[in-house]
Amino acid sequence: MLSVSVNASMPPKLPPKSPTDKSKLKVASTDPVSEFHPGTPKKKKNKSSQLSIDPAATDDGGSAGEQTMVLDTASVFPWLQCAPCPVPPCHPQADTLYDPALSSTSGTFSCNSSACRQLGPFANGCANNQCQYRVRYPDGSTTMGTYVSDVMTLTPTRVISKFQFGCSHFAQGRSINTLTVGTMGLGSGSESLVSQGKGSYGNAFSYCIPPTASTTGFFLLGVPPASSSRYVVTPMVKGKLNPALYVVRLQAITVAGQQLSVPPTIFAAGSVMDSRAPITRLPPTAYQALRSAFRSRMTMYRAAPPKEHLDTCYDFTGVSSIRLPKIALVFDRNAAVELDPSGILFDGCLAFTSTSDDRDTGIIGNVQQRTIEVVYDVGGGAMAFRRAAC
Repeated sequence: MLSVSVNASMPPKLPPKSPTDKSKLKVASTDPVSEFHPGTPKKKKNKSSQLSIDPAATDDGGSAGEQTMVLDTASVFPWLQCAPCPVPPCHPQADTLYDPALSSTSGTFSCNSSACRQLGPFANGCANNQCQYRVRYPDGSTTMGTYVSDVMTLTPTRVISKFQFGCSHFAQGRSINTLTVGTMGLGSGSESLVSQGKGSYGNAFSYCIPPTASTTGFFLLGVPPASSSRYVVTPMVKGKLNPALYVVRLQAITVAGQQLSVPPTIFAAGSVMDSRAPITRLPPTAYQALRSAFRSRMTMYRAAPPKEHLDTCYDFTGVSSIRLPKIALVFDRNAAVELDPSGILFDGCLAFTSTSDDRDTGIIGNVQQRTIEVVYDVGGGAMAFRRAAC
């Protein structure tokens, strides 16, 4: 059992010891992605009558059934593109299209089933007495199709039977990652992978986002098997936006070892820990103080024009080595997390921006999380961090 704490008198609650499975984590267009294997292959129609070694998400050629999905802690609904899925309204994908007809364990839900009735905001009526879903993201991006279940293989020895997810026949919009087959929702909701797997793994998961697309991180269901002394811990707090979001509270920010002159009350609305949003958004007062301190320590480099909402950019042409000031985010209970250098700049710009108002909830984006193991102890209401984990 992992027991992590920065305050011996008030240790965070942690789920009971449970099996953990670690999978490789990659980066596609700033989104952290991992591979999943849905389905159980039907027997091939041949003389040997042996089972195919490939999962159900294969074509007749027997291509590998690995499905690369975006890991999203800010959404709860898992979905992937399913046959039939013409382009458009679907998007091209590198992995072979998942076909539930090739799986002996796939199934749909009738319109009057309890699973269908419990879809709530994701419900989208019926078609041929099969439960339909729709997910609409804040920017208007949409996916919809049939709500199904199948065996989800996480490792050769670990599976989630009757895993429920969206079988998408439509996936369009800006936030739909066209390099992957879909999204694995990890938010705090009954539909998410975390909730569906908590009976086997405990209500916890962690990941480490690698610094570049050519390096590898990891995604782990369950409590990390590591020493508590290597983590700093902060409590999760209830957010104003959505109960499915994981919210923590900043206390302070340091630049080059100096704490910014920002009152802790500026961070009162908390910040969503988001594995999918690339850029961190701070209250305007905090961002302006961070930007000023960062610029004052970067005067040796040529300034460059802003890039969209990033307003502190540099031209590093001909620069062989960049010296960046250390930046640390200090969370509640004095949980200080120093950012990796890869988590400070994005496309030559300071990878932070501001919210519209100091009263708005902030976002801790995935660029700032690079190389840091982020542990979501959902059952215990705590979040832990370990630097230089990948």
